[in-house]
Amino acid sequence: MHKFIFKRLSLLIPVIIGVMFVIFTLTYMTEGCPATIMLGDQASAEDILAFRHELGLEYPFFVQFGRYVTNILQLDFGTSFVSRRPVFNEIIARFPTTVHLASMSVMIAIVLGIPLGILSATKQYTLFDNASTMVALIGVSIPNFWLGMIFILFFSVQLGLLPSSGFGTPVHWILPSLTIGISSMAIIMRMTRSSMLEVIRQDYIRTARAKGQKESRVIFNHALKNALIPVITVVGLQFGLMLGGAVLTETIYAIPGLGRFMVDSIARRDFPVIQGGVLLVALSFSFVNLLVDILYAYVDPRIRSQYK
Repeated sequence: MHKFIFKRLSLLIPVIIGVMFVIFTLTYMTEGCPATIMLGDQASAEDILAFRHELGLEYPFFVQFGRYVTNILQLDFGTSFVSRRPVFNEIIARFPTTVHLASMSVMIAIVLGIPLGILSATKQYTLFDNASTMVALIGVSIPNFWLGMIFILFFSVQLGLLPSSGFGTPVHWILPSLTIGISSMAIIMRMTRSSMLEVIRQDYIRTARAKGQKESRVIFNHALKNALIPVITVVGLQFGLMLGGAVLTETIYAIPGLGRFMVDSIARRDFPVIQGGVLLVALSFSFVNLLVDILYAYVDPRIRSQYK
């Protein structure tokens, strides 16, 4: 087991380096001089040259990238062009809100998606299966930003039941979490149904039923455990996408999270904040995938046996 975890951690290192290279390259190729942005259009040419020297912008590309990686390893993400505060502090102050929103959304998706998928698989081609499949297709097709605005119009404007902005109290968490969680719930539900249908047709399921075991025991103890691998994969991917895909939802509901902060930074061309935010989301996605790989070993004993 320890060998399995060590192997996955070693594979994570080149992924992180590649992510940093892509982020730095895209920012490097973006139009606009950071010195001009920070000093303003009225700054003299001498001031701009001096500031470029201070930022190290006159060095070649790979020298700048090396300095960037060195600074990141020291948790130095640079200084915001707008607030003039360390980017790391600005991001860390907002990232827990985004993680909170993504965690609640994925919990909603799991609690609703997996049971609906199991019921649809065990009641294949019934009215319930057809209805849940239709709901899942609708949930996958609806864009989050449109669903968020519909929720605000109905629950906040028309009924006045839930607040339309903010994230301070549990009441404020409901609409944003549902907005992101419904589409993920539909994806998890479809994957659970597909995986369960494949498993319950196996010979060992027929054998368990032939031995006279209860149907609930057959479904949960035999079928579900073997169908969880692709479901865990989808849950991990959805959680990672929520961390980076909550941008529109946070903007619609005025949530002070990392997504909304990055949108504002893009409008202001605050490159250090954009680099730091994208890098943190990419690293979080990578670590979520690492956690999913480790869960594979706990769920499937065949994976554990390969590293004994």
